[in-house]
Amino acid sequence: MLVSARSLDEYRAMFALTDDDLGLRILDCPGGAASFVAEAGARGTDAVAVDPQYGQGRDLLGTLALREIEHKHADVADHAERYVWDWFGGPERYTRLRAASARAFGADLAARPDRYVAGSLPHLPFEDRSFDLVLSSHLLFSYGAQLSEEFHLSALIELVRVARREVRLFPVVLHTSDRRYEALERLRAALDALGVPSRLDRVDYAFQPGGDEALILDARSPGPLPAGRPGADDHDPVRWRHLGTEGPVVLEAGRT
Repeated sequence: MLVSARSLDEYRAMFALTDDDLGLRILDCPGGAASFVAEAGARGTDAVAVDPQYGQGRDLLGTLALREIEHKHADVADHAERYVWDWFGGPERYTRLRAASARAFGADLAARPDRYVAGSLPHLPFEDRSFDLVLSSHLLFSYGAQLSEEFHLSALIELVRVARREVRLFPVVLHTSDRRYEALERLRAALDALGVPSRLDRVDYAFQPGGDEALILDARSPGPLPAGRPGADDHDPVRWRHLGTEGPVVLEAGRT
């Protein structure tokens, strides 16, 4: 799986994030090399990213993302017809924005490492209801051919466990096609039976054909969840306050 570098503007478009949303405590799972936490934190958002690659060797992630962007640029330039360019405008701007995000991520990881927590689905190292809003992109559903339906359900339940209000997931299509993940409706039914209603919202963003829908899970009043909280002491690795400690992260504005 690639280490992707997406910006705050891209997140705002993918997840239909409002200014009010950015006033909430937010988890990005998995964060990859996105600059969302860096940029949102610079504007006052209490944001945290979690990713299995934030363990040993994580200082190399920014560089790794830049290398992957170089390879990806060749692909999108050679096969531009496979992608939707309404938001990016074209391959050159796509590459420029992604590279800027990777650099901003690398700088923030070095300067404020506590924002980036090592962990992976379906067992996250956070207490129940630690975050108001949980965002998850380009893992669940995208890699439906590689990750089992059982994994998807366990992961979705875990995301609900650590959320107080909502979980938003994008996209709901396989990364290799424009087809929705085939078990999506079964997963929604299973979640509904656990007291977690959901809906599909169309968003003003797409890069893959057909990839313009987000799944929204209502995490406000779930029933008893089968995936219990992992063993933990009273220490919460993300209960710090970093607000107002840095200047703004400046990236080229994305299209909304």
